[in-house]
Amino acid sequence: MSWPRVRDAGDSALLLELEPVIDESVNQRAIAIAAALRREPIAGIRDVVPTYRSVAVHFDPLAVDVEVVRDAIARARSTPAIARDSRLLEVPVTYGGDAGPDLADVAALVGVPADDVIARHVSREYRVFMLGFLPGFAYMGSVDPAIAVPRRASPRTRVPAGSVGIAGQQTGIYPMESPGGWQIIGRTELAIFDPQRTPAAVFAPGDRVRFVRRETSGTRTPAGTPGGAESPAYSTGRALTVLSPGLFTTVQDSGRWGHQSEGVPVSGAMDWFSHRRANALVGNRPDAASLEATLLGPELRVEHSATIAVAGANLTATIDGAPVAMERPTSCSAGSVLRFGQRHSGARAYVAFDGGIDVPDVLGSKSTHVRSGLGGCNGRALRAGDRISLGAAEPPRVFRHTSSNEIDVRGGARLRVLLGPQDELFSPEAIRTLLQSRFTISTASDRMGYRLSGERVTRSDGGEMISDATFLGAVQIPPSGEPILLLVDRQTVGGYPQIATVITADVPLAGQLAPGDWIEFEQCSRVEAIAALEAREAAVHAID
Repeated sequence: MSWPRVRDAGDSALLLELEPVIDESVNQRAIAIAAALRREPIAGIRDVVPTYRSVAVHFDPLAVDVEVVRDAIARARSTPAIARDSRLLEVPVTYGGDAGPDLADVAALVGVPADDVIARHVSREYRVFMLGFLPGFAYMGSVDPAIAVPRRASPRTRVPAGSVGIAGQQTGIYPMESPGGWQIIGRTELAIFDPQRTPAAVFAPGDRVRFVRRETSGTRTPAGTPGGAESPAYSTGRALTVLSPGLFTTVQDSGRWGHQSEGVPVSGAMDWFSHRRANALVGNRPDAASLEATLLGPELRVEHSATIAVAGANLTATIDGAPVAMERPTSCSAGSVLRFGQRHSGARAYVAFDGGIDVPDVLGSKSTHVRSGLGGCNGRALRAGDRISLGAAEPPRVFRHTSSNEIDVRGGARLRVLLGPQDELFSPEAIRTLLQSRFTISTASDRMGYRLSGERVTRSDGGEMISDATFLGAVQIPPSGEPILLLVDRQTVGGYPQIATVITADVPLAGQLAPGDWIEFEQCSRVEAIAALEAREAAVHAID
């Protein structure tokens, strides 16, 4: 197999792969190529993400032709991989005790005293190869082989912010509280990620890091981590009050593009079509923020007169007891109460208000990413008592007729895919299994991804893949052989190969599925994928 090479990652991303090794010179080439691509004046490129040994380029396939992106990648490949003036950053760490609960276990595993583990950890200068897993989480290497220990057999459900861990020959710092399986040997008070700061992440690919032992306690939560007051900020203008939040209702828009290289997930609406459609119905721009209600909708009091529209899942919306028609703009007066009842179809309803949901932008987006506490209402789902601002109302529009463009899934969906970017790791038989089987969405599914049960899809070999960029709609295959369909809240990098990627036009179908629903995959061509996307985009605005 020759390197470098460019692989399709669905219809809206390409992956440039360099040699499959974790090596400083290869990583430096990836960083240099990514920097060159960011300098290209090409409208439509959404994100450029360097990893250990690749560069992912995310783009809008309706705004820029894939061949233009390929040509840009080819030009960027000729960029000399000259090491930039990398920064040397020192990180003070308190080792052991409550700050480093796994230090004694690591020492026992490698057969040296705990002080020797610390001495070896601080004796090296580490390279930041890439960011991912969590916003601001830097994958650093290489750890002294004498203390390189595997991940914990059972991951913790809660790892405090600032925790310093080891996993094999990698070391890293948890920027915020999170589940995690790395061996925790210490903690720092340095604020690793702060969305109010520019740049938000302390580390960048290519940086050098040295850990410095600190003797005093360092167990308090680092400053600058996401979070804030319990009630979201709002203006004194138009607003709505949450009487009941429903099962899981969040503020979403078109997503937080441009920050995946800092480990920040894109997030955004699970069903981008219904989100955009609801906005179009009330006269908003397509990327205005709306509410995404999952399975069981909220109860909301509209404090000022507004025009609303509901698209996506039919959760039996009413205003003051009167039915609200799906896919129709509906006027409501001050004090009206919007409620939802029985679920008839779909999984996620989008409620748009004229003027949009007016919460603060975080890294250029209002979208909520709950795991990292970013966006929306202080990075969380709505709660009873929240008061949410609405933007300034636009002049009223007159609607004579509205075409019905509802995303209707009942029990399951057939999703079209392009193979790749790592399909070569699978045999033709494994690919046939993927394309000829029906899978069921398990209850262990969320906005990060759907875990699918059914036929096992196995790799051609049992080797581990170097962690690489992940893509919206990618079908990831873990060692169990049970596929995972990656969705909007996915981590920006992952260690499992992606056998195929759902086309952009069919991502909204996936967004309307729920645990217990079925999924089948069907291979299509890029030409078919773009035609389907053009038709879907035209339907957003099919309003007469």
